[in-house]
Amino acid sequence: MGFKTGIVGLPNAGKSTLFNALTGTASAQAANYPFCTIEPNSGEVAVPDRRLAEIARISKSGKAVPATMTFVDIAGLVEGASQGEGLGNRFLASIREVDAIAHVVRCFSDEDVAHVQGRIDPIADIGIVETELMLADLESIERRVGRLARKVKGGDRDAVLMDDLLRRASEALDGGLPARAAKVSEHERAAWKDNQLLTAKPVLYVSNVEEASAAAGNACSDSVAGLAEQNGAAHVVISAAIEEEIARLEKDEAIEYLREIGCEKSGLERLIQQGYDLLGLHTFFTTGPKESRAWTIPKGIWAQDAAGAVHTDFRRGFIRAETVGYGDFVKYGGEQRAKENGKMRSEGKGYEVQDGDIMRILFN
Repeated sequence: MGFKTGIVGLPNAGKSTLFNALTGTASAQAANYPFCTIEPNSGEVAVPDRRLAEIARISKSGKAVPATMTFVDIAGLVEGASQGEGLGNRFLASIREVDAIAHVVRCFSDEDVAHVQGRIDPIADIGIVETELMLADLESIERRVGRLARKVKGGDRDAVLMDDLLRRASEALDGGLPARAAKVSEHERAAWKDNQLLTAKPVLYVSNVEEASAAAGNACSDSVAGLAEQNGAAHVVISAAIEEEIARLEKDEAIEYLREIGCEKSGLERLIQQGYDLLGLHTFFTTGPKESRAWTIPKGIWAQDAAGAVHTDFRRGFIRAETVGYGDFVKYGGEQRAKENGKMRSEGKGYEVQDGDIMRILFN
C-alpha cells in the first residue's frame, strides 16, 4: 500500500532542502530563487522502527526491509497560485494526488536567503498558502456541483451524496475554514476522500528553524505550534540545514552529532513518525531466515486485507494468519518458543491487525 505526503510551502521555506535530507539525495534542486523545482520530485523514505532490527536479529534474517512512505517535493506556491500565478495550477494539481500535506513554514532569519514577502512571519505565510488552497477548492466545488446537477435531479444516490458533501465543504470554506472542518460521518469517509479537495487533506506543519533552535524551537515555531493545536493539525520542529548535514554522515557520527545539539532523535525521524500517525497508519511484520520486513497498513484493517499488502494472491487465497505480538516474540526469542508457550494465535480474515503483530500468512 502506497502512502504519499506532499511537501508544500512558500518559496525558500526549505522544502527542497528538507526533501533532499529525507531522501538522502540531491535530486531536488535547492536554490535561492522561486520555482527552482518545476516538476514534483518524489522519493521513498524508510519509516524508522527499532523493532524491525530486533525481529531480524532474533530470526537470524538475511536482511531487514523497513516500511516506506513516499514524500513529494512540490514547488513553492505564491499568492495568486489558484489563479495560475507562478505555475500555480500545475502545482495545485500535484497536491491533489497526495494523501497528506507537510506544510514547511519558514521560522528562521537569513540575509542570504530571500523571503518572497520580505519579512519573517510564519502565521502570515501559512495564511497565504492555505488561502490559495481554499480558493482552488471553492473553484473546484463550483465546477463539480454544476456537473452533478443532472444526476442529482435524477435521484442518483452517489451523486446526491457527493453533492451534499461538496456543499458542506463549501460552507466551511465560505466561513474561512478548510474543508476538513466539515462534519463527515464514518460511513461517508470513502466518498469524502474521493472528492480530492486540497484542504480536506490532513496537515502536518513543519517549522524550519535555524540550527541553534533545532532542539527547543523558537518564538516563531511556538506560534506555529499554537496554530496547529487550534486547527487540530500536527506539528514538528526541524532545522532542514542540520538534517541535510546529518544525511551525509555515517550512522554513529549522526547519533553523536544529535547528542551534541541536545536532540534524542533526528527531526526527520520525528517528521516521518508524525506523518505516519497523521495518516492513521501502523505496522505489522513478517519474518523468516531470508528476511524480516515491516508493512504499512491503515489502523483498523482486517487480516485478509493486511495479507493483500504483502501480495494480492495472499488476500484472494487467505486461510488464516499465525500471529504473535512483538512483546511475546521478543520475550520468548522467536515464533517457535512463543508458540510453545501458547502465545501464537490463529487469526481469521476478520481479525483486526494490531500494531507490532508478527504474522505468518497461510493461503491457498
